Amino acid sequence: MKAVKRYFKDNLGILIALALMIVFLCVYPRTSSTFPTKNNMFNVLRQSAPNLMLACGMTMVIILGGIDLSVGSIIAMSGCFAAGAVVFAGMPEVVGILIGILSGAIFGMFNGFVIAITTIPPFIVTLASMNVAKGIAYVFTGGKPIRCMTEPWKFLGAGYIAGIPTPVITMFIVFILCVLFLNRTRIGRHIYAVGGNTTAAKFSGISTFKVKFAVHTISGLLAGLAGVTIASRLYAGTCTSGDAAEMDAIAAVVIGGTSMSGGSGKLGGTLIGALIIGILNNGLNLMGVNSDWQYIIKGIVILGAVYVDYIRSQKKAK
Repeated sequence: MKAVKRYFKDNLGILIALALMIVFLCVYPRTSSTFPTKNNMFNVLRQSAPNLMLACGMTMVIILGGIDLSVGSIIAMSGCFAAGAVVFAGMPEVVGILIGILSGAIFGMFNGFVIAITTIPPFIVTLASMNVAKGIAYVFTGGKPIRCMTEPWKFLGAGYIAGIPTPVITMFIVFILCVLFLNRTRIGRHIYAVGGNTTAAKFSGISTFKVKFAVHTISGLLAGLAGVTIASRLYAGTCTSGDAAEMDAIAAVVIGGTSMSGGSGKLGGTLIGALIIGILNNGLNLMGVNSDWQYIIKGIVILGAVYVDYIRSQKKAK
């Protein structure tokens, strides 16, 4: 009970923002008949699932004091690899999905290795790997979608278990595992230590190499899982899947209260942030807002969240 009270207290501001968004969409004439329906709620959760998977990994990266811009491109690459393994190589769907997830983990390992052994900023490393992953997806597919319509393939992204969309179940399993990893393991505690002060963490005997390598590997793996989930939902691996997905993930993390300066943050806030982004996307579509304007609105939301983080950091400094 104390943990629940603390959770609500720590996230009161964004919970109020989430509640206000829901109330507005429930009473606004153009969305009042469509937004509160069961099908639409499942649709919001289904569409939010890949973003929360990315945001769980991104939370750890940002707590570490870094950033991962490659996750959107990894989504495209992993989805194409998974679909290609099934369609071109005739592999079982499960094997194809595992190949897609593994490809994301390998890219995460590359990011983590380079970041850990050099002083190159994570922004630059992941910006480079973002372009590499996107290029690999285009070279592999020739710029064309790889369609896969088998029932086992559809299950991960478009299937149901006991009436609940499969991606929603996957999303919460990933979330719970990440919470346990971050809060109940030794390396999880080390992530906060390295993000708070790398030099002090080194003098404390913490292997910063292992921590950075592990965090970026997890980020890549979750991006791979998000990629195959989206490819399954779309019945195809496409090069455009995951475009700007890293922005939604970063927005969810920052809205959830994780500091961009590193050293602090909670996945509980990230969950609410991902739901806010998911409901915002869904609400804007139901309201008929042009997709071009949606980018502007989401950009303003991200800027607002970063500004709130800045104000919060300033208050802590005082």
